[in-house]
Amino acid sequence: MKNWLTKTVIVLSAVSLLNDIAGELLYPVLPLYMASIGYGAIWIGILEGLAEAIAGLTKGWFGEWSDRRGMRLPFVRFGYLLSAISKPLLALFASAPWAMLMRSSDRLGKGIRTGARDAMLADIGGPETRGKIFGFHRALDTSGAVIGPSLALAWLFFHKGESYKSLFLYALIPGLLCVLLLFLIKEKRSQAKVKGLPPSPLSSFSYWKNSNPAYRKLVAGIVAFTLFNSSDMFLLLMVKFIFLKGITFGTFQVNSDMLVVGCYIFYNLIYSAFSYPAGFFSDKFGPKRMLLIGYFCFALAYGGMAIASAGYFSNLFFVLGCFVIYGIYSACTEGISKAWVSVLCKKEEKGIALGFFAGMMSISTLIASVMAGLIWTFTSPLFVFLLASLMAVVTIFYLIFAVKSPKKIIYSDIIPEENE
Repeated sequence: MKNWLTKTVIVLSAVSLLNDIAGELLYPVLPLYMASIGYGAIWIGILEGLAEAIAGLTKGWFGEWSDRRGMRLPFVRFGYLLSAISKPLLALFASAPWAMLMRSSDRLGKGIRTGARDAMLADIGGPETRGKIFGFHRALDTSGAVIGPSLALAWLFFHKGESYKSLFLYALIPGLLCVLLLFLIKEKRSQAKVKGLPPSPLSSFSYWKNSNPAYRKLVAGIVAFTLFNSSDMFLLLMVKFIFLKGITFGTFQVNSDMLVVGCYIFYNLIYSAFSYPAGFFSDKFGPKRMLLIGYFCFALAYGGMAIASAGYFSNLFFVLGCFVIYGIYSACTEGISKAWVSVLCKKEEKGIALGFFAGMMSISTLIASVMAGLIWTFTSPLFVFLLASLMAVVTIFYLIFAVKSPKKIIYSDIIPEENE
C-alpha cells in the first residue's frame, strides 16, 4: 500500500491548522468588533452573508481553472496569502464597507485555494487511503477551530476593555506562517486536457435543469431550510444579548464578550466530538435518519435560544445545553448532506453537482443573514430564532414524506471542507 502520510499531506494539513487558528481567532470576535464600531445586526448579516456567497460561488470555478492550468500550488499559495492579509486589514478602518471588502477578500481566498488544495490531497493516494488523508487533514483543521477561539478568550481575559485592533494584527502571524510553509512543497505541472479560463462562476447553475429528480428534491429541501438559517454570528450575538451584563461566579466576573468566545469554543468541541459518530451511524442507518436527527436538534437549539432571549431559563447551563444540541446538529448535517448529494449524480458530474449545491447554499445564507439582520433590528432577536426553528420542523416533514434515502454512501469519496 502506498504511503499516504507524505510531506505534502503533512504540510497542507499544518497550513490548514495555522490558517484556521488565524481565522477562528477572529470569527467569534468579529460581531463584537462590528458592534463596538457602531454597526448592528443588519450590517453583520450583509457582511457574513455576502462573504460566504463569494466563497461558495468561486470554489468550483477556481478548482476547474487549476485543472485547466495543470497546476494546483499557485492557487493554494495565493488563496492563503489573500486570506492572511485580509484578516488583519479588516480592523484598519472602522467602517462597515471596509470590513465587508476585507471579509469578502478573505472568503475569496478560500474560494481560490479550496478546490486546488483538495485536488492535491486527492491525487496523493487511491480510494483505499483517501479517507485517511482527508481524515488527518480534517483533524488538524478542526484543532485550529479550538485553538484560535481559545487564544481569543485568553486575550479578552487579559485585555478587558481594550480595542480589538491588536487582536486582528496578531492573526497575521499564523496567517503568514501558513503561506511560508507552502514553499516547502513542490509540484510538477500535469498535462491539462482543456486550456484557457473556465466558464463563469455561475455556469454550474445550468446543471439544475438536467439533474436527477432525486437530486432536485433533496437540494430543494436543504436550500429552503437554509433560507432561514442565518450565519452562526447571530447565534454568538444572541449569547451577548442574553448575558449583556456578564455573569458572576463567586468573586469572579465574566463579561459578555468572554462568554461569546467561550460558547463558540464549546460548540466546536461538541461538533468535532460528534462528527465521526454521526458519519458512522449514517453508514449504518442511512443519511436520511441522521439529517432528520440533525434538523430536530436545530429546532430544539434555536427554540431554546429564543426562550432564553425572552427571559426564561436564561442561565449559562441552559445556553450551553443549546450549544451541545446545536453542535450535534452540525455534525449530523454538514458533511452528511454533501455526501448524500454526491451519490445522486453521475461520477463525471460530481464536481458541478456539488458546485451547484455549494453555490445555492451560499446564496441562501446571504438571503437568510440579511433577513435575520432586518428582523433582529426592526422586531426582536426572538423572532429570528423562532422562525428558523419552525423552518427546521417543516424541513423534517418534507424529508420524511418527499425524499427517499439512498442505500449506501461511500464517505471516503467525499472531500471534507475546512472551517475557515
